[in-house]
Amino acid sequence: MRDYAAEQLGPGGVLIIDDTGFVKKGATSAGVGRQYTGTSGKIDNCQIGVFAAYATSSGRTLVDRELYLPKSWTSDRERCRAAKIPDERGFATKGELARDIVRRCLAAGLPASWVTAGEAYGQAWNFRRPLEQLDIGYVVAPKFQQIKSLASCWRIDQLIDEAPADA
Repeated sequence: MRDYAAEQLGPGGVLIIDDTGFVKKGATSAGVGRQYTGTSGKIDNCQIGVFAAYATSSGRTLVDRELYLPKSWTSDRERCRAAKIPDERGFATKGELARDIVRRCLAAGLPASWVTAGEAYGQAWNFRRPLEQLDIGYVVAPKFQQIKSLASCWRIDQLIDEAPADA
């Protein structure tokens, strides 16, 4: 799909990272558990998937995905085996899953010019730092990220609130 996206949509696109929840009944679907999902806007019994879309002015498409497995799953190997989850699959945060997705997309030659993701990923240094190391631009919403100097430490959202209107 990545190759097709690159061919059909062309270079200069943006890689868009986001997660979504799939509300579920029961407890046997891989990764299902009580966790927050924006789908219902509350803590619900659901699965969470981390997705990557590629978009250019020519169109957009999904290009990669990972299923988030809560620690309650990765620490229960019997449950994982029953759901056909490989033994080598351990716990990874959504930020770590997103980082791995970005690395795969870029390694496969998807011509993304930059990456964007929501606030949760903006908070994850283990997502942002590799983007810097890969020298790819990104726009995330690190609302509570701190800016430090020798004099003090400020949160980005506080600096924005205090900035002059013409800044």
